[in-house]
Amino acid sequence: MEGLTAKLKASWLGKVTFVVPLLMTVAFILLSLINPAVIDEYLETLLVDYRFKIRNVFSPPAVPENILIVTIDEQSLSEYGRWPWDRMLQAELIEKVFAGKPMAVGLDIFYPERETPDADQALANVFAKYKDRLVVALGFEVIPGKTFEGELPEVLYDMAIGKVESQKYMMPISASRSLLPHEPLGGSARYGHVYSIPDMDGRLRLESTFIQYGSEFLPSLGLHVATLAKGLGPADLSILGGIGIGLGDTVIPTDEFGRLQINYFGKEGSIRHISAAAVLSDALDRNLFKDKIVFIGTSAIATYDMKTTPFSANMPGVEKNATVVANILSRNFIRPIPLVIDLLVVLITGILITIFCNRLRAAYAILLFLSLTVASFVAGEAFFMHGYRMHLVYPIANIILGGMFIIGHRYFGEEKKARDIRKMFSSYVTERVVNELIKNPAMAQMGGDRREVTVLFSDIRGFTTFSEEHTPEHVVALLNEYLRAMTEIVFRWEGTLDKFIGDAIFAFWGAPLPQDNHPELAVRCALNMMTALAELQQKWESEGKARLDIGIGINTGEVLVGNIGSEGKKMEYTAIGDTVNLCSRIESLTKKYHAHILISEHTLERIRDPLVNNSFGHLSVTGQQKVAVKGKERAVKLYAVDSLAEGSPSFILEVEDEDVVKMHEK
Repeated sequence: MEGLTAKLKASWLGKVTFVVPLLMTVAFILLSLINPAVIDEYLETLLVDYRFKIRNVFSPPAVPENILIVTIDEQSLSEYGRWPWDRMLQAELIEKVFAGKPMAVGLDIFYPERETPDADQALANVFAKYKDRLVVALGFEVIPGKTFEGELPEVLYDMAIGKVESQKYMMPISASRSLLPHEPLGGSARYGHVYSIPDMDGRLRLESTFIQYGSEFLPSLGLHVATLAKGLGPADLSILGGIGIGLGDTVIPTDEFGRLQINYFGKEGSIRHISAAAVLSDALDRNLFKDKIVFIGTSAIATYDMKTTPFSANMPGVEKNATVVANILSRNFIRPIPLVIDLLVVLITGILITIFCNRLRAAYAILLFLSLTVASFVAGEAFFMHGYRMHLVYPIANIILGGMFIIGHRYFGEEKKARDIRKMFSSYVTERVVNELIKNPAMAQMGGDRREVTVLFSDIRGFTTFSEEHTPEHVVALLNEYLRAMTEIVFRWEGTLDKFIGDAIFAFWGAPLPQDNHPELAVRCALNMMTALAELQQKWESEGKARLDIGIGINTGEVLVGNIGSEGKKMEYTAIGDTVNLCSRIESLTKKYHAHILISEHTLERIRDPLVNNSFGHLSVTGQQKVAVKGKERAVKLYAVDSLAEGSPSFILEVEDEDVVKMHEK
């Protein structure tokens, strides 16, 4: 049952980096469908702002030359007095603009209060005179949940949009009160509403092209001016619910609220500004306004008609309205990209992240999701330059969060594996081998694996007698000193220290990392152990301590090597099999043959070539006998290995095949 639980757990952990990112992708697809305002207006709009700025770096849009703005700026206030001006002066300004024969004029100024009868009448006369080409700004009061239910003034009926289709797909902004000027101004002009509400971050990105007032839908100042510029009137407009507004052969794309994404040209002043002072003083060529669309409004800071846009925090409201007209007449719209493309981008990026981040190494996975993020930005910018707005928040959030989850899960999972490997192997092998296992965790997998290795057993001769003749403290101190020195040598020769069996040392080479020269490493380790023992013996003699002597047996062959034991209780990395048992028997025969190092014929065959070529060192390999050890029918040749003086050639004395002896001791 425990094993089944472990398998199920491992199976789930293996799938979690697929399941969770795919669930994230589904969640972001649902968010794309719902598109909550808090995400769209707080996050997505910021990315739209950056797309505006990047577009203007690489491909700035052409600013129309047929639209001009006459602004009541600081110079105008300096020359003609503070704002608001006398309405007779305003009437004079409008007259001088129309003297230049413009195509249409938008007057972005409110008149909610009376002035003097003469001044109001003078301005009303101008409104009436140019009513066919002049649209005046009209304010509306919008209170959520409150609507207008009275009778509309005649002038507002005249400006109502003529046709409304599919109203069930609309969620129009509804006004509760109009700020229509008092008579004689009220009935003398055409009007366009200038109600606009910024996004949640305070930036004005959308134009409310119409507003509902009672049962009628009234166009904005910009839409009304554009309609006049095309030689049409509000009666020629048609609202196509959920799609946009029909204006002649042009469809203006809007959302369900009737809002148009304003395609700004840049910072304030992108559309040409002309000071009202210059118009009033006749300092301009009157032909400047001929067949142009002219907006009249305020731009002086003291007039407080400033809007925050993606490019600026000080754009005059009149320039925003002029920009809307320019967008409509040039059909330079920013349309929402078809929803299916938004959904496909989220789906495809999510699948790519899930598949490839699980297969690639961490560095390449990070490079992949960075590349996909950049590619999404580039695709979004490319669409934007062609007039389409693609949602970027959802695919980019999906890429980043999905990628971070996969890489984070793998990172912490690999860290845990590294800790487990370090904990498991640090007492067996050198730090270098541990690091290699961490890089290649498959080499340290749980369970057994058949490998050819070279096994080394060493044992202290007469240790039982030595222990009986000395105090436990003395025995332990001497044994620790000996084992510490031998352990360092095993690690120096990149061996795996399996365990201490009392005073015996059990080590092997060829696992957990493959070592092609494992027999040579084991023999060199044994020779080094004998050299180190000689140094220890001299030290012990000088200290008046007893000498210890050892025997070393070495054998090469196939073993079962791996983590063996009870998972979660007691596990150890070890080698088991006949090769190990035979090596133990060989070590026990070192005393019989008066040899410190005995190796089997299997080990000799693996080091024969370097011995013959004198590339191994200076060794004598002396055949002893062909021995059938206890419990083994097949006899094995044994060889004693000793170091020779520097410069002496290595040699091998073979064992006679007929010289077979059966051993009955352990």
